[in-house]
Amino acid sequence: MSVDHDWSELPPELLDTIVNKLINLRDYLSFRAVCSNWRSSTPATPKNLPCQFPWLMLPKNRSNRRGFFNLLDNKLHFLNLPEASNRRRRCGSSHGWLIIVDESPSIFIINPLTKVTFNLPPLSQLPNVVNFDFYSVGREFTIQSPDGEVYTRNLKEIRDLFIKKVVLSHSPSRDPNFIAVMILNETGELAYCKNGENSWKLIDEARFFAEDVIYFDGLFYAVHKLGSIAVCDVSGDLPKVSFIETPRQIGGDIQYLVKTDDELLLVTRSLELDTDAAYHQLDVVYKTVEFRVFRLVLEGPRWEKVDSLGEKMLFLGENSSLALLASDYPGCEGNRIYFTDDYCEANYDGVNGNHDLGYYNLEDGRIKALSCYPRNSHSMLRWPPPIWFTPNPC
Repeated sequence: MSVDHDWSELPPELLDTIVNKLINLRDYLSFRAVCSNWRSSTPATPKNLPCQFPWLMLPKNRSNRRGFFNLLDNKLHFLNLPEASNRRRRCGSSHGWLIIVDESPSIFIINPLTKVTFNLPPLSQLPNVVNFDFYSVGREFTIQSPDGEVYTRNLKEIRDLFIKKVVLSHSPSRDPNFIAVMILNETGELAYCKNGENSWKLIDEARFFAEDVIYFDGLFYAVHKLGSIAVCDVSGDLPKVSFIETPRQIGGDIQYLVKTDDELLLVTRSLELDTDAAYHQLDVVYKTVEFRVFRLVLEGPRWEKVDSLGEKMLFLGENSSLALLASDYPGCEGNRIYFTDDYCEANYDGVNGNHDLGYYNLEDGRIKALSCYPRNSHSMLRWPPPIWFTPNPC
């Protein structure tokens, strides 16, 4: 004789046990959708989920809907995101938040899942902006370089080229006392602000440590083109900077810092001129040909070459650099570097070239295309380039 069970009447302690074993955001949302009792027994914002596998945010289309591709299930998710309109550019992805810069020249961060936003100080409040006049069309910004040169830039140039990346210390929903660090692409400087402040401050001692920035244990780590590290404490009224001086790390066109659970990695990326550039109708088109990985050895200190990442997967680009373990995500393989293009030629509105993205197998040095973006596919979706985004409901 069969017995019908009313699953909606499971005891709270059993529901808690089930929920605490869920590690996937999709499974968590499906659990809450079963019935009103299951939904009321769990918070709308999960607190126990680990870092989710990144989605690839695709370039804009003609509507307000933005496509996000999930490599785990090869599915495309669409989110209504008018905040990322055609007049705006995202200049970073950190802890599940996008950093958006406008021509106005406001800058804000937004969680695409919850639509919660925080305003950052406008770009006109950078210390090296000596004047901003919205009505001086074509030369709205007056910039002073570190060596004293004064020049002008228009709104579009500032939006597309002036900022390389913005990195957040942590998710603003978990703690509103977050700090944002901005890499200034044009001047090689670092600027920072705390939530609620009205202006940006420069980290003067860390000038030229502008290849990449990560946050770890209350400090920001910034890397120089030649591999030296600036360790920046910006929690107080004035920044404090110390240095990890390593032998010159020659090689590679772009450098990234990645923090794993047990080590600090330096990844160098080599580019070469795409000989098929004429097909793209561009003067200059680059493509990635190689990555090299090094681990920081504090005795010395020095960078030691890494031949294998083991279970680790790295996600590099305009996002905050991220490392995950393949064993935490069924179907994934380690020893891979997933990358998108984040150099300025590809970030400028109007560029029509093929995007430089895929994954690099550190074992054999081969580059493979992503299923949603075949290499050399000449997609009609051009600008801005795709970016890794970690879905985070909190």
